[in-house]
Amino acid sequence: MKTAELKNQTTGMPAPPKKTKQQFTVLLVLLLVLASGWQTGFSFEELMSGLPNMWDLIVQLIPPNWSYFSQITVPILETIRMAVVGTTIGGLLAAPLSMLAARNVIHTSWVTIPCRFILNLIRTLPELLLAAIFVAIFGIGPIPGIFALALFSLGIISKLFYESIESIDPGPMEAMTAVGANKIKWIVFGVLPQVTSSFVSFFLYAFEINVRAAAVLGLVGAGGIGLYYEQTLGFFEYDKTASLIVYTLAVVLIIDYVSTVAREKLT
Repeated sequence: MKTAELKNQTTGMPAPPKKTKQQFTVLLVLLLVLASGWQTGFSFEELMSGLPNMWDLIVQLIPPNWSYFSQITVPILETIRMAVVGTTIGGLLAAPLSMLAARNVIHTSWVTIPCRFILNLIRTLPELLLAAIFVAIFGIGPIPGIFALALFSLGIISKLFYESIESIDPGPMEAMTAVGANKIKWIVFGVLPQVTSSFVSFFLYAFEINVRAAAVLGLVGAGGIGLYYEQTLGFFEYDKTASLIVYTLAVVLIIDYVSTVAREKLT
C-alpha cells in the first residue's frame, strides 16, 4: 500500500479510492434505495401482477389508426409553434437575468442572490403547474401554454447560461477594465463573444425539451396535442393514442436531429 502511495506521489496521480470506501458507498446507496421503496410502498408483487395489464394495453395500441394523422397535423403544428414562441421569450429574458446572476459580472451580492432566488423559484414550479395557473388566468388555449413554456425555458436556460458565464476566461475583462472600458462595453466585447455559442446551444436544448413538454400541456387545457391525448385516452381509443405517440415521436426525432447538428456546428 505504501509503495502504491509513493508511486502516486511521484507521478502526481490521485490515489485510488480504498475498497472500504467503495463498499460503504454501495451500502449507503442500497440503503437509500430500500428505504425509499419502503416509504413509497413499492412492491415487486404488485409490479408482477400488473405486467399482464401492461401487455393488454400494448396490444390495444397496435396498430395505430393511420387515418387519424390527418386530424392531428394542425395540433402538432400548434404544439411546435408554442415551443418556438415560448422558448424564444424565455431565452430573451434569460440573457439579461443570467448576467445579473453571474458573480463574475455583477460583484454585488444583493443583486446576484435575489436573481438566483427568483430563477430557483421558477425552476421549482413544474410546467404543468405553470400551465394550470395560466389557464386559470387566460382561459383555455395556446396562450397559457406559451407563457408556461416561457417561464420553464427561462429557468433552464438561465441556470446553464450563468454557470457558463462564470467559467469564462477573465483575461479579456481584466484587459478592458485596465483601459477604462465601462460595464456595457465590458459585457458586449468581453463576455458575450465567449458565451454566445453556449447560449445558442442551451436555447436549442430548451427547445427540444419544450416540444416534448408542449405535447403534454394540453392535458390541463393549455393547447397543443395534449388535448387529443386526453380525449383518446378518456374514450379508450387506444389506436388513436398510438397515432399521437407515433406522430409526436417522429416530430421530436426530427427536431432532435436538426438541433444536434446545429449544436455540433456551434461547438
